[in-house]
Amino acid sequence: MNPPEITDAVREYAAPSFLPKRPLVEVLRDLASRIYTDFTYRSGSTTISTGVNEVLLAREGVCQDFARLAIACLRANGLAACYVSGYLATDPPPGKDRMIGIDATHAWASVWTPQQPGRFEWLGLDPTNDQLVDQRYIVVGRGRDYADVPPLRGIIYTNSENSVIDVSVDVVPFEGDALHA
Repeated sequence: MNPPEITDAVREYAAPSFLPKRPLVEVLRDLASRIYTDFTYRSGSTTISTGVNEVLLAREGVCQDFARLAIACLRANGLAACYVSGYLATDPPPGKDRMIGIDATHAWASVWTPQQPGRFEWLGLDPTNDQLVDQRYIVVGRGRDYADVPPLRGIIYTNSENSVIDVSVDVVPFEGDALHA
């Protein structure tokens, strides 16, 4: 798999979010919101080989597609961006809806941002859930693209060509003394 494609279609899609002199956080919020609004989350609609341009045309995909589209838009505008794989806290805060991507691996984008003069850090955006990343997100890995941080890699031996791996994860806050490895 190659890093997200930067094409004219990507540049055109990104343009409305990248207005001159717009603060970067506003750019990120707008981009996440536009992807969330313009695309439909449809499980099984794509594969890890589906390209960004195919997602732009189909207007549907899954979290990895929306993360890759956001990354392509950010990179098309000269920003350093990476693909993040991880988990979301399973139980939403009081009064909030359950987010897409919980109970399974999730993907989002991160951009290298200046926080203060001379101080930079990664700021995550989750276009699947139309928000910036917060403390509910658990990073498992960062990379240039999905191929750098696949959530599952290995070999399975089975008697059926139609076997499916079914995995479920519950993420709950730890209550107690801190554990150190």
